[in-house]
Amino acid sequence: LPNHNIFIPSDLSLKSVEEKVSFPSMLRKTAFSRLWYKPDTMFFTPKAYIKMDFHCPLSQSSPESAVLTDVFTSDDPPNLLLLAAYDAQVAGLYYIVKPNDTGFQVTMVGFNDKMRTLLETVIGKIAEFEVKVDRFSVIKAVIFQAGTVFLSTSYELIKAFPFCHQEAMIKEHENFKFRQPYQQVLYYCSLILDDQAWPWDEEFSALSHLEPSDLGNFLPHLMAKTFIECYFAGLSSALLSFLLIAKISISGNIEPNEAKSVIKHVEDVLFNAPISACKPLSPSQHLAKRIVKLEKGLRYYYPAMCLNNQDENSALLHYIQACLLYLFLSENTFNTQCNAISIFSSLQTHQDNVKQNVLLQLLALVGKQPAFHQLRSVEQLGYIALLRQRNDSGVRGLQFIIQSTVKDPANLDARVENFLKMFEDTLYQMSDAEFKSNVSALIDMKLEKYKNIREESAFFWGEISEGTLKFDRKEVEVAALRELKKEELIDFFNDHVKVNAPQKKVLSIQVYGGLHAAEYQTIVQNAPPPQSCEITDICSFRRSRPLYGSFRGAVGQMKL
Repeated sequence: LPNHNIFIPSDLSLKSVEEKVSFPSMLRKTAFSRLWYKPDTMFFTPKAYIKMDFHCPLSQSSPESAVLTDVFTSDDPPNLLLLAAYDAQVAGLYYIVKPNDTGFQVTMVGFNDKMRTLLETVIGKIAEFEVKVDRFSVIKAVIFQAGTVFLSTSYELIKAFPFCHQEAMIKEHENFKFRQPYQQVLYYCSLILDDQAWPWDEEFSALSHLEPSDLGNFLPHLMAKTFIECYFAGLSSALLSFLLIAKISISGNIEPNEAKSVIKHVEDVLFNAPISACKPLSPSQHLAKRIVKLEKGLRYYYPAMCLNNQDENSALLHYIQACLLYLFLSENTFNTQCNAISIFSSLQTHQDNVKQNVLLQLLALVGKQPAFHQLRSVEQLGYIALLRQRNDSGVRGLQFIIQSTVKDPANLDARVENFLKMFEDTLYQMSDAEFKSNVSALIDMKLEKYKNIREESAFFWGEISEGTLKFDRKEVEVAALRELKKEELIDFFNDHVKVNAPQKKVLSIQVYGGLHAAEYQTIVQNAPPPQSCEITDICSFRRSRPLYGSFRGAVGQMKL
């Protein structure tokens, strides 16, 4: 007979919620953590959703730190808890520990009755992590015997067994070069725009020199300064009672004053233990992902040969930085839609421009089908030809992505600009009825109900993680859309997207395939065209450019 599964739920009862709450509220904030909570008022299932971000400044301080954080979260606790993870999954509990841009993240979803047990186990293993050199070989053998059921890519295999699988590590280093060209332009675009991103070759170089002692020495420093951002949704009284005692969360069935008086378990384990090395972050140490600000009226372009010289495809990413974060001087206090908090600023406050956001979304919706029709069907540039939105930590824009053997990237860039000239006529000729139809379609998309607690929580967590906290974003944007006029859409296009628009900010990523090697040599040897600037060194370019502010900058200013 199989062993007893401690994660099988025994209590599937639903707890009534006296007050229907539409948005999360911040119920507790200390120097160690910040807690957000929203009861389930829509799905009425005995399930819970937990998200915990561990903000660790050291995690992205260098390529070595980024790789070590990746190894830590990919190797443990999941592999230490391999059997527990399987038992939890059988019982309807799922969890994942993964790195992110500020440290690492723990996510759990499933039946809430035994989520306490799983949460205690995961947090305990994080706190008690110990590097054991000999166990990597054992885990490797188990995974291989199981047919690598739990690992889907060779990169995951490398991260799980970095000290006993050097061949796989080298193989993955080579496999990066075989990514499709459209994947490479996406990588280069993120590397150029994200101030904290490290080049893949630097990370793999660091990975190849790692020893078990490096990870053992790194972890105490990683956790030495930590802040935990928590979000809990749909918890029943059984788990909530634990979370109150565990110092993680509170529910609608528990009075806030009662919850505040209880010592939280996570803080006890990580910060208040007798031998704990974890200390709270000082205000100056909170991380904020920041994005490079492109110059108005200037076109940047980055040409590169495809990493796989046998690949005949070339690719283009034509990025237009459009909707931006606005900063204004203010001594006033503005309230977020979450009734629990206000954000105070004596110098700068970040403002999320709703109208520009919806104008960008509407423009992307209106242009999506014409772009595909012209670039893919009419001109037949390649199977991958699309227009979509891009959002980099609140800095929004449009991007065209084309992969082709027919044209080199410089010509593809010209075809995109030619399409924008054609699309300008489309906008001017759009009837009022067609405009209203597109607006209605976008409104319907925004008003579509969440299918489950994970979808709902993903939206709210996005607002929390970016620091925007506009929990009623959909309702506000729908209201803005209903007031929108066609002339405003045209003005937005003329200011930010139209060819040679004075406010336009463009970044063209060009990866040249084997068929277009000669064209690559030509473009790197020629002088940049007027109003253009070639990026020859990505890291130098990032250091030379100003950065947009981050909504996360207000973390330390949040008040109950």
